[in-house]
Amino acid sequence: MSQIITGEAVVLELRPAGFAARALGLAIDVVFHLVLLVLALLGLAAAGADLDSAAARALGLAAVVFCLVAVPVAVETLSRGRSLGKLATGLRVVREDGGAIRFRHAVIRGLTGFLEIYLTFGGVAIAVALFNDKSRRLGDLLAGTYAVRSRVPAEAAARVFVPPYLQPWAAAADIGRIPDATARRAAQFIRQADRMAPLSRAAMAQGIAGELSAHVAPAPPPGTGPEDYLAAVVAERRNREFTRLSQSRQRNAETGRRLQRLPFAN
Repeated sequence: MSQIITGEAVVLELRPAGFAARALGLAIDVVFHLVLLVLALLGLAAAGADLDSAAARALGLAAVVFCLVAVPVAVETLSRGRSLGKLATGLRVVREDGGAIRFRHAVIRGLTGFLEIYLTFGGVAIAVALFNDKSRRLGDLLAGTYAVRSRVPAEAAARVFVPPYLQPWAAAADIGRIPDATARRAAQFIRQADRMAPLSRAAMAQGIAGELSAHVAPAPPPGTGPEDYLAAVVAERRNREFTRLSQSRQRNAETGRRLQRLPFAN
């Protein structure tokens, strides 16, 4: 797992692609590009039968550059790091900071790829990818990119509920003044708590509970743990918001029915 810290101090967890997945995706791309090249050469041979040898060689070289360099660069640029092989294997090429690649990254990868993949029959790409932790080929090292898995199992939704011993307190508590940003941090902590180290989990729970306590009244019963406190506040806030939206939807529906009635209809 690769961790990237953004400017807002948010930790992004990206899963670098394994060597086998990258090799399979690359093989699919190579086959596609070679088939495209063969079709282009056959088309040139059929259309330019009366050309001299110099013109035929120039057109053949242009077809090679177009199919093996220009097409991969254009596809990766327009798809933001996806190609036919990467779509099939569920991969995407990203920058080292986790962002989408741009034209210059695709150009570096395309030009280097022609050397390490086609001129050396993939030997350089395989040798370099085997000796780094993210299976990066030479073009990735020069461009500052690597491949990540874009198809990952969906996380199960965290079930948040008010602990039974806090239900009387939560039902009467004033939680309407909680800022949205603080509520989002509390909800995010609940979703990620199971994946955190015990010491970090306890410290973060205590800190977020302290932030919430400034906007919640009255204080929870003595002995309430910070994680139970967060769960109670988040769950009660969610329940109240759901009730409010449901009531608003019912009022709007009733108003709509009244407006659609004929005048003076019973």
